[in-house]
Amino acid sequence: MSPQACGRLRYAVVGTGARAEMFVRALVRDHPGTTELVAFADVNQARMDAHNRWLVESGHPPVPTYRAADFTAMLTKERVGVVLVTSVDVTHDGYIVAALEAGCDVVTEKPMTVDAVRCERILAAVARTGRRVTVAFNYRYNPLHEQVRRLLAEGAVGEVGSVHFEWLLDVRHGADYFRRWHRDKAASGGLMVHKASHHFDLVNWWLGARPVEVFGAGRLFFYGESGRRHGYARDYDRAHGSPAAGDDPFALRLAAHPRLRELYLDAEAEDGYQRDRNVFAPGITIEDDMAVLARYSTGATMTYHLTAYAPWEGYRVMVNGSHGRLELEVTESAYVSPEAAGAPKGAALHGAQAPAEAGGATLTLRPFWAPPRAVTVEGHTRQGHGGADARMTRVLFGGAPDPLDRAATAHDGALALLTGLAANRSFDTGRPVRVADLLTLP
Repeated sequence: MSPQACGRLRYAVVGTGARAEMFVRALVRDHPGTTELVAFADVNQARMDAHNRWLVESGHPPVPTYRAADFTAMLTKERVGVVLVTSVDVTHDGYIVAALEAGCDVVTEKPMTVDAVRCERILAAVARTGRRVTVAFNYRYNPLHEQVRRLLAEGAVGEVGSVHFEWLLDVRHGADYFRRWHRDKAASGGLMVHKASHHFDLVNWWLGARPVEVFGAGRLFFYGESGRRHGYARDYDRAHGSPAAGDDPFALRLAAHPRLRELYLDAEAEDGYQRDRNVFAPGITIEDDMAVLARYSTGATMTYHLTAYAPWEGYRVMVNGSHGRLELEVTESAYVSPEAAGAPKGAALHGAQAPAEAGGATLTLRPFWAPPRAVTVEGHTRQGHGGADARMTRVLFGGAPDPLDRAATAHDGALALLTGLAANRSFDTGRPVRVADLLTLP
């Protein structure tokens, strides 16, 4: 029987941490007519067992589980048609290439991978096998971002000269990257790769351009051992079972969050992974304050700043053109309440629930010689990344029309990655970095 028996594609998920939840839910609850979840693969059996318990609770039968070492055998035995990759970033390329060579298509979480060598390996496998890799850049599907794309394509501001993009992660969400494996740049590529690849992809998509040269400056200013200088440090390694973490607003209390407890605290005995590290402990190798200047193939420039320790969460995008200016401002949370400080916005709650604190969004077109005009955007919500998650999965899993060509290819994934990799190299060298010196793309 083929991987698309009865019109339903057979999907396997590799990497069963918290981010897999959104994809699993979309497969089994939202698109059962076009998709079939047939297997899990992971390095940790307890995490796969947790996902199977949740499947049973939702009325879906459990699916077979495979150790990561048996990934290739799973593809054959379960007749997998599409692999969903939601594992640790540095492992993406191994699963993607193995899946492509087994004749599967792939949907991978962003970033596609973490360095140029792994990126080149993926692109070569795509060319060699003729199979498809789709990068889950869900921000493309946010109605606000779709409207920006339309307005720019229609020439609302004329030829684009420059973009300013500021992204703020608050001290709840931002801190979470410094508790987890993301704190190790070798595993995640740092926030320029893991987080900002979303934003760099948006600019590439909005402008229809590719990055040419990048200059940046970044440092670890707030988290890590800097916390002692700022008065936030506590003397513990991980929060669970540590009295010193009791009054720390940055401490994640895993036992208080049932989903996280099952996925991580209850699974620790297998691999020793700790989800609740002290954000001010030594050993962090990523930056928390980053500034980037990029030049694009169209001649446009972008100034970009990512702050991972802000009092509020959201972003501002300003596009300057020959006919005017477009301004987008989004407040995802206006502040972090004391009650919410130690609870994650990320992981099991990542994009699935709106924070209690108020937020909102405005999109304003400012043409020359005319008053500014507020642009109304239909469909934007405060859940699921502004409604983007559901819209993305309708396209990727449900076969919904995609007139804006939002589904990102491996080539798109590489372009987004290269901006972040060039920024990282510039951080290290203090010099501008030509993207073509990292990897040449067709």
